[in-house]
Amino acid sequence: MLRDITLGQFYPGRSVLHRMDPRVKILLVLCTIVFIFVASTFSSLGLIVALVFLSMCLSGVPLRMYGKSLKAILFVVLFTSVLNLFYGSGDPVLQWGFMRITVDGIRRAVFVAVRISTLIVCSAILTFTTSPTQLTDALERLLRPLKKLKVPVHDIAMMMTIALRFVPTLLEETDKIMSAQKARGADLESGGVIQRVKAMVPVLIPLFVSAFRRAYDLAMAMECRCYGISPRVTKMRQLHVGRVDLWACAVVALVMAAVVAGNLLLPVWM
Repeated sequence: MLRDITLGQFYPGRSVLHRMDPRVKILLVLCTIVFIFVASTFSSLGLIVALVFLSMCLSGVPLRMYGKSLKAILFVVLFTSVLNLFYGSGDPVLQWGFMRITVDGIRRAVFVAVRISTLIVCSAILTFTTSPTQLTDALERLLRPLKKLKVPVHDIAMMMTIALRFVPTLLEETDKIMSAQKARGADLESGGVIQRVKAMVPVLIPLFVSAFRRAYDLAMAMECRCYGISPRVTKMRQLHVGRVDLWACAVVALVMAAVVAGNLLLPVWM
């Protein structure tokens, strides 16, 4: 299960999305996420799904990687959909006591499932096609106006990127510790919820020790390379907005305008 979590992973490639300016990608992803929640009809949400699917095809990342991203949050999608299944209005299709399922509830459940799945895939496209270094540079450039308010923009961007970068490493470390504990006879899968939580204690302790050790080694390596000595930081690679970025902005703006038009002109569940 832990191997299926792809949060923070970067998939090297030379696709169109890999060559885009990371600042533009972050802004477009944020805009798409906002309009995922703005969309209130199936038609408008379908436009966003089509845009995200087109981005998946252009990213050059295998579809199985996106499948792993969805597999990791499958329980959340199902749980949220089941909750919305019983909140519909109208005549019931099925009813057990006070619980009833209506056509409106089924539509709500499907809508929420598609919305959450699209949100996860949209975020995965950004991390798959943007390296941690590019994310750091892009976040720092976007947050640069906050420097006038004495906000440590570079440190914030660096912390966010390091945290995202070490998610796959910690997941791999957790998987190794669990395998080692199972090889020594530990039972981590049987019993109730309380027993499973207690069984995870021998896993969490070495995981925390390993995480602090990695953090110390990273801090020592950065200090040995004189990180933070000079207040002025230079960039090895300069970011430039190209023709591909402009075309991507135009396409996203067109889709967003169509989403707003769909919300205003079409019925709620059309």
